[in-house]
Amino acid sequence: MRMDEAGHPGTPAEVLAVALRLGLTSFGGPIAHLGYYRAELVARRAWLDEAEFADLLALCQFLPGPASSQTLFAIGLLRAGWAGGLAAWVGFTLPSAALMLGFAWGAGWLGASAAGAGLLRGLRLVAVAIVAQAVWGMAQKLCPDRARASIAVASAVLVLLVAGAPGQLGAIALGGIAGLLVCRGEAPAMVGHLRAMSRAWGAACLAIFAVLLVGLPLLRGTVPGAPLFEAFYRSGALVFGGGHVVLPLLRDAVVQPGWVSDQAFLAGYGAAQAVPGPVFSFAAYLGAIAATPPGGLAGGSLAVLAIFLPGLLLVAGALPFWDAFRRRPRAQAVMRGVNAAVVGLLGAALYQPVWTSSVHSPADFALALVGFALLTAWRAPSLLVVLLGAATGAAAGLVG
Repeated sequence: MRMDEAGHPGTPAEVLAVALRLGLTSFGGPIAHLGYYRAELVARRAWLDEAEFADLLALCQFLPGPASSQTLFAIGLLRAGWAGGLAAWVGFTLPSAALMLGFAWGAGWLGASAAGAGLLRGLRLVAVAIVAQAVWGMAQKLCPDRARASIAVASAVLVLLVAGAPGQLGAIALGGIAGLLVCRGEAPAMVGHLRAMSRAWGAACLAIFAVLLVGLPLLRGTVPGAPLFEAFYRSGALVFGGGHVVLPLLRDAVVQPGWVSDQAFLAGYGAAQAVPGPVFSFAAYLGAIAATPPGGLAGGSLAVLAIFLPGLLLVAGALPFWDAFRRRPRAQAVMRGVNAAVVGLLGAALYQPVWTSSVHSPADFALALVGFALLTAWRAPSLLVVLLGAATGAAAGLVG
């Protein structure tokens, strides 16, 4: 693990303090989080060097799960062992999860008044702008050529025509196959020399990940709380690209079975853009309001643990094997195809449910369009756009 300038390893308490500070101040989404990490942990504290930081980023972008949270977990793991990794995750996640639990408690009260209902409507329209910006930005980065653009379009078509998990998983699988066939290229040069746990520990983490993914569905009807835990674990295990890409998977997990309405889902997603820390903390809100046990604080806490757990197991399991794996050109080709497919997955989600559940009038479209322009052309912070959208919606509710 990494040593400090005096030659001593870090402590879990040290990691927790830094992660909590980041969790309270890291606004702007996953890409912005990585900038905060570099400034705080590489430039200021020298917990790792630029090459090691770049290697961790490459690993966490490659794996399913919330890339920014996985990166900080890996840094904590290297700094202070398992306790350091858990401290990094708790510190970074706790503030946003607590805020989303608070929103779950207050959302019903807000909806009872005209201004509150308008505010929730404004948050749903902000979600349209946020997801549209994510699709636009990811398409430019991950679909820069005809082959990957075609994979993205085919993925979107498949997801729109085949509803639910079969369409989503099929799109990801076909994207990987297509990438292997048409997206080959040179693998990136190796950088960094990460020191992590043994390969035996890594293999154990990967085995636990697989056992839970396969075994949890078998417990859905026998263990209290198992359906909720399984739904969020599956969402966290299958999301490539992190952040906004989890939206269609979460909707399939909680809206399709009738646990959460589309309107409540999108209002919570809009609110999640106004808090610091990981977007995956949206799960706290969903777990708290879901019409399945345990609900409330226990449901929100269980949902947060379930959605983050697969990504943390994967990064801990993959660290010992990463150097050898990423040299393989075929592995890189598969991931190029998968990344293009998730752009299509998110594009389909922009239409259904985000657009169809939120945009019902020219005024709705106008507010979403203004939000999109502020985010893309004016580079406005997402927090500012959320606040403007909520205020506009509340004002419209009072006038109407």
